[in-house]
Amino acid sequence: MALSENKGHLNEIDLGEALGIEEEVTMKLIAQLMAEHKIEYYENGSCNYRIMKGFRGKNRKVYLY
Repeated sequence: MALSENKGHLNEIDLGEALGIEEEVTMKLIAQLMAEHKIEYYENGSCNYRIMKGFRGKNRKVYLY
């Protein structure tokens, strides 16, 4: 949800840090979300990722396994 609310203002690393998440964990989250086809690479302002269109209305909770 933070990625969607960010609207491309912060890059993914800075967004993670703003949420109190370390860079390594942020990169793992990005990899997990991309593998699950929940986000895609898309240059949008400072951020390089966006939520996949089919995923916007569904449950957006992300769990680390």
